[in-house]
Order: sequence, then C-alpha cells, then structure tokens
Amino acid sequence: MHFEVRKLAYYREEIWIEGGKKLDKPITMLGVAAIIKNPWADKGFVEDLSPEIKAGASEMGELIVSRLLEQLGSGDEIEAYGKSAVVGSAGEIEHGSAVIHTLRFGNHYRDAVAATSYLSFTNKRGAPGCSIQIPMMHKHDAGARSHYITLEMHIPDAPASNEIVVALGASTGGRAHPRIGDRYQDVKELEAEAP
Repeated sequence: MHFEVRKLAYYREEIWIEGGKKLDKPITMLGVAAIIKNPWADKGFVEDLSPEIKAGASEMGELIVSRLLEQLGSGDEIEAYGKSAVVGSAGEIEHGSAVIHTLRFGNHYRDAVAATSYLSFTNKRGAPGCSIQIPMMHKHDAGARSHYITLEMHIPDAPASNEIVVALGASTGGRAHPRIGDRYQDVKELEAEAP
C-alpha cells in the first residue's frame, strides 16, 4: 500500500424510529475511514501533488470500498453515498482533497454501487476527535432531497497533526419519513408562480 495506513475505523447505526414514528424498514448508515500518514506534511509547500495521487489514491479507494461492501453485503444495498477527508494541523486541506477528489479514488465507489451521481463531500482540517461529517446523496438522482443526509462520526485519536482521515459513507435509505419534496417539485411550483 502506497499510503501508510495506521488503522481503519468504522461507524454504524441502524435507525428504527424517527420523530416517534417507526420506520417500515430500518435504515443502516455506515462510515469507514482510513487514517493515513500525510505524505506531504512538514515538507513545506509542495507544488505538484500528482505523484502521490497517482501512486496511492486508487489503492485507497479500493481498500475503503472493499471494507464498506464487506459490512453491507453489496453495492445494491446502498442508496446514498458520500466521502470526506480531514487533514491534521501539519497539512493543507488540499492534501485531503488530493486523495478524495480524483477519479482514481472515487470511481471505485461509483463502480461498486453502479452510481451515476457525483459523490458529495467535505474536506477540512481538524484535530484528534473532531467531528467527521460525510454528506450523502442518492447514487442515481442528485436532486432527490430524500437522500440528502449526513453521517457524523469521530475518531478519538485521529487525525494526528501529520495524518489524513479518508472516509466513505453509505446509507441503505434516505432520511426517515422524508416529506419536503424535491428540487424538481420546486422548479414546477416556481414556474407556475412566475408572473
């Protein structure tokens, strides 16, 4: 493995009741994160990040996707998906972006779940134990608000200053009891209301 992986971390929840109302079918949300040594940390400003991206991003995507699918069974189970990177204080936000914002990384996930939507994302700097948010959307319909959801997790000892947390999130459904419509409905309503 090109990137040095210190450990993998998992977060899983099953939602059975929301707003006092039972779901017809529980929704599982899962986050899988790799904590890696930041190859650019403490090297000053590195102009060209591409050698490390080309050498390691694909392996990283393959690793995390494989662990995600082991937990959920298959890509068919996943309806919503997303990604996140959190960089420690000795790195730049661009370092986390370099790992997750490349087709070398993301295509492993898109292909595994037969997705057509882009992967929603966050990238930020954080200290050990910080909140890691993985925003998600429907894997086929970027306008389906029912699947605009966020998985939140934290890892008590990560990221260290010279580390990057690279995470993928998945959900077997959208929000529990969605009832705010979608952007397509808004467009129709706004067009009908236009003078």
